[in-house]
Amino acid sequence: MADTKSVKRHSHPGRGGRGAAHPKGRQIDANAQDQVRALLGDKPRDRDMLIEHLHLIQDRYGCLSADHLVVLADEMKMAMTEVYEVATFYAHFDVITDDANRPPPVTIRVCDSVTCEMLGAEQLIAELSKNADADIRVLRAPCMGACDKAPAVAIGHTQIAPATVDTALAAAKNKTHVKLPNYVDFNAYEKEGGYALLRECLGNTRTPDELIETLNDSGLRGLGGAGFPTGRKWTFVRAETGPRLMAVNADEGEPGTFKDRWFLEQDPHRFLEGMLIGAWAVEAQDIYIYLRDEYPEIREILLKEIPKLEAAGLAESRTYSSPSRRRRIHLRRRIRDAGIDRRQAWPPPPQTTLPRPNWPIWSSYSDSQR
Repeated sequence: MADTKSVKRHSHPGRGGRGAAHPKGRQIDANAQDQVRALLGDKPRDRDMLIEHLHLIQDRYGCLSADHLVVLADEMKMAMTEVYEVATFYAHFDVITDDANRPPPVTIRVCDSVTCEMLGAEQLIAELSKNADADIRVLRAPCMGACDKAPAVAIGHTQIAPATVDTALAAAKNKTHVKLPNYVDFNAYEKEGGYALLRECLGNTRTPDELIETLNDSGLRGLGGAGFPTGRKWTFVRAETGPRLMAVNADEGEPGTFKDRWFLEQDPHRFLEGMLIGAWAVEAQDIYIYLRDEYPEIREILLKEIPKLEAAGLAESRTYSSPSRRRRIHLRRRIRDAGIDRRQAWPPPPQTTLPRPNWPIWSSYSDSQR
């Protein structure tokens, strides 16, 4: 009989027992840790802040190094695989493993979606690649929501549309900054009667049932494809036990679609009032606005205008069934991923892309239908 005592059992990572003499995986680099902590400061480390923190690192260092991602995962108490899959999914981020493949200082992203391709994107890519300096990188990018001004390019957080070779190269060399469009601000909107209906709601001169009946009578339906009646959705949400939240999808990514961008650039407070009325009706305590990264001007507008309505007491959540407190409005950057229903689950996911689950309709909290 063969001697089986000398045959050792195969060791594998899940077996347990004595581990390796050194920790597994990429270890935290002290210098990278100091850099990430300096960027994050006292900002919350909640999972739904992952995209925002990735942007901080990308904007500061021009890329996402493996050392920085390890530190970020540790700071946010997330698995490295979760942070990595999010960072590598979005076109805005440059994930590198070492300094050898660090990208050039400037990147010109050229939209090659249907509308831009029809209006000269391929020729623009070819000419930019031929004429750009060595320190400028030219990349293809998905739809930027500027189909009405195609072809479009993005340099950092600045969008240029319609773009030519000369305007794109000039912007790349001169470090352009976000320029806000002319829009209806808080004072102008309120002067024209804005927020009157919201004030009636907060003053309890209106009821949620009254608003829902108005929605039902109007025949307003969702624009996500199913055409579900908005009033009925609000009824289902109100029937659920709290806490409730509202997820607003300002993240259009379909070729030829730019309605949200145009609307938010022109009249942001009409959108904000409708959002707050909807949150009041369904008694949602928190609102998450998901805005695509290609709309930096709108982000700046909302960051400027939301504090104004909060200071005016319009973000309070006075309802028939709950005491008054401030309704929290969260602004998040992202692009469309695996379906809006995933954004409407609580708590907000770490913004990974997974197959869309079959949420029942009453689990959809709200959307941006107006």
